[in-house]
Amino acid sequence: MSAATEGPFLYDDGPTSPHTGTPRNRNGLLLGIMLGTIVVGVAMVLLMPLVKGSPEERSVAAVQVFYDSLGDGDLGTATQMLCSAERSRLGETEPGEDYLLGTDPEVGDDAPEAEQDGDTVRHVTVRWADGSTATVTVVAEDGPRVCGING
Repeated sequence: MSAATEGPFLYDDGPTSPHTGTPRNRNGLLLGIMLGTIVVGVAMVLLMPLVKGSPEERSVAAVQVFYDSLGDGDLGTATQMLCSAERSRLGETEPGEDYLLGTDPEVGDDAPEAEQDGDTVRHVTVRWADGSTATVTVVAEDGPRVCGING
């Protein structure tokens, strides 16, 4: 006998296992946890547009923030709202020089989806005080980013 099984014992019974019952099968619990995790993941993906908004709403909001920041003189925010290609194209030029085509811009609520150079883009209409319109291109680049204007 080894030293662990030699007496004296507290109850004179000897070192018996405290687990005397039949082991229970826990496969159902593990399966339930995995299934619950999958259900929560799918629900989060499906509910994401309700939390963040649809791609159309996010595109319009991005253009609105861009023009609001230009109107407030916040060039840092306006520059951050540009896609990387536009930032490098503009260089040190202020975004307002290319994007402010009139006064009092009113951002429309349309953002139809299109394909440009293999990427999905959205076009948001901006109306100016003189009645003219321009179309701002929005791309998905770490969130919606302003990436060009046709006016």
